[in-house]
Amino acid sequence: MKKINYLLYFLLSFMILSCQTKQDKLIVEVYETSASGNSLTKLENFSSDKNDENLIQVKLLPAQKRQTITGFGGSFTESSASLLNQLSKEKRDFIIEAYFGETGAKYSLTRTHMNSCDFSISQYSYAPVEGDKELKHFTIEEDKDDIIPMIKDAMKVSKDGFKILSSPWTASPWMKDNKKWVGGKLLPEYYDTWALFFSKYIDAYKAEGIDIWGFTVENEPLGNGNNWESMHYSPDEMTNFVQNHLGPKLEADGHKAKILGYDQNREHLNEWVDSQFKNEATSKYFDGTAIHWYASTYEVFPKELQYAHNKAPNKYLIQSEACVDSEIPKWQDDAWYWRKEATDWGWDWAPEKDKHLHPKYAPVNRYARDIIGCLNNYVDGWIDWNMVLDTKGGPNWFENWCVAPVIVDPAKDEVYLTPLYYTLSHFSKFIRPEAKVIGLENSDNELMVTAAQNPDGTIAIVAFNEGTKAKTLNLVLNEKNIAISIQGQAIQTIVVPN
Repeated sequence: MKKINYLLYFLLSFMILSCQTKQDKLIVEVYETSASGNSLTKLENFSSDKNDENLIQVKLLPAQKRQTITGFGGSFTESSASLLNQLSKEKRDFIIEAYFGETGAKYSLTRTHMNSCDFSISQYSYAPVEGDKELKHFTIEEDKDDIIPMIKDAMKVSKDGFKILSSPWTASPWMKDNKKWVGGKLLPEYYDTWALFFSKYIDAYKAEGIDIWGFTVENEPLGNGNNWESMHYSPDEMTNFVQNHLGPKLEADGHKAKILGYDQNREHLNEWVDSQFKNEATSKYFDGTAIHWYASTYEVFPKELQYAHNKAPNKYLIQSEACVDSEIPKWQDDAWYWRKEATDWGWDWAPEKDKHLHPKYAPVNRYARDIIGCLNNYVDGWIDWNMVLDTKGGPNWFENWCVAPVIVDPAKDEVYLTPLYYTLSHFSKFIRPEAKVIGLENSDNELMVTAAQNPDGTIAIVAFNEGTKAKTLNLVLNEKNIAISIQGQAIQTIVVPN
């Protein structure tokens, strides 16, 4: 009888412990992209039984709410749109679905250029007639064959929709002091004309059924080495233009488009936000600040990002452009995107004092590290540059070759989704607009981790293991946990259901 009672006691205890263990286990889904071949692959066997001193502790702190996510995405350029026009309908639809559809990356925040830029087929302006101060001849006809159809196709497949941020590279040459596409400054006598230009652009796109969410005042106001379309402002000149011309004009015309200042590299961020947000009057029409990543192939500039956030904590801080520049894309060679062989403009051209900021790098590493670093330092939106380029890294009228997440060969009607596409998808697909970045504790300085809670209550955690050795992280939420293996050279999105 004692043996039977003991056996019953043992079975009951085992059942209770099993039930507790099941209750204490965190239920998650895991998606991985890796150098070993996973491409946003949903893993079935990711749980680890490891329980040693090397276990990385990642504790989620959802009560610590930080910035609200605006979105993630890429840019509609004339170069990308013209390439889509050269593909079969099947391949064009495949790319649009890959970026905007429910089965794809679900891009939510995008950018496009006003007038031409280097990633245009030629140089053009919506205000082509010299001396037309009232812009009676304003026209977006140039966009109707390529950019606008691409946007409309994206709108058709995007279930949740997406925001569009528009940026000018330059005003028409006749409005500038040097009368050239490149460099120079906007003449004060055309400040009101240039403000009107933005208003007419909103109206023209609205007539096409496209809403413009916001603007940056000027792409790269510090210039680009006098290479392609550009127009220069000092911080105070841009603040003056927004405070006294652009902001009042958009307000008078009933437009609610957001205005983001700066729009260039992060190392100069402090002086621009100091000017924009100097006082209530200068701040009134600025909704936030835009930044680029080209100051370094690895440095996120956290101090500058934190400074900008603290200067204007209720304003947007959006990464508006990034790409693998000064490189011809590697076709159907996934391994290259994980190797530290890429170089950027700074490898050859940076001043000697800045050379250390531009070492060789692996493109996947740069993207994953930068997006996670941005999210952990108050950036609320992250936009890639061209969505589609060809095997040469163009078309680009200046031959400023770059890499895009999707590469195409129009002559063969072939499409290559690079590892960069999947890297971006780890964020855009799972961290949705209006999500809140949340706090976390991470015991491993080498494993990069960020997390956000979506409006539907799900939590998306993105972890990046840059090293070659596998790691195991113990993910803890409230009283539940789960040990998850992440192989070397891998990025994972871990989704905790509501």
